[in-house]
Amino acid sequence: MYSFDIERPTSVADAVAALADEDAQALGGGQTLIPTLKQRLAMPSKLVSLSGISEMKGISQAGDSLTIGGGSTHGAVAAGAGAYPALAALAGGIGDPAVRNRGTIGGSLANNDPSACYPAAALGSGATIVTNAREIAADDYFQGMFTTALDEGEIVTAVTFPIPEKAAYVKFEQPASRFALVGVFVAKFADGVRVAVTGASEEGVFRWTEAEAALSADFSADALAGLSLSGDGMIGDLHGTGAYRAHLVAVMTKRAVAAAG
Repeated sequence: MYSFDIERPTSVADAVAALADEDAQALGGGQTLIPTLKQRLAMPSKLVSLSGISEMKGISQAGDSLTIGGGSTHGAVAAGAGAYPALAALAGGIGDPAVRNRGTIGGSLANNDPSACYPAAALGSGATIVTNAREIAADDYFQGMFTTALDEGEIVTAVTFPIPEKAAYVKFEQPASRFALVGVFVAKFADGVRVAVTGASEEGVFRWTEAEAALSADFSADALAGLSLSGDGMIGDLHGTGAYRAHLVAVMTKRAVAAAG
């Protein structure tokens, strides 16, 4: 590690002010940032910890939507998002107990790792990402691998999820990290079905629109028969080729539909 300053604001306003300083960087749960600092892949001179901001924590339901504070840990989401069982189950499957105790939903969405689970939940649910400055629809928020619509110094303060009629998340995980080699989140709403895929594409999380159209007409695994994706543009690494991941997308989508019932 190297030398840096750290501030621990207790309000969103104070955090935003601290992040206005040159070379300051927000620190959520630190599950991605701390390893990055250790490897010198990032070297900010000041970290602004968000862990002490109580207004960014908590889970509340209003009608058919669930709002989760950006500072809520994965463990808190797993335990407290019972109104949205698929989301609670997804959170409970992230990493290990140590990661779930520290990592936050806001930090995960701000980082937008191409193999992270929450981006699939947000995009698959048609969630709204709430920041200190505005509200951003999930369809506009994710802009590529490790890239989002967030401006410099903007903080994810909460995420609002519409609660669907049915939903499920299924992932084929890398056993050591529990990141998704491919993860698929399927959500059925009254006006149609959304299917979001993580872990597969070089562009990050994406919606599989052909599957959405088929499932909106017939919400069953059989409706996906004959549908497939090209391996072009899919991630290829030591864990599998692009064609392999494309195949897994179809398999995981069928399993997610079956799990959603």
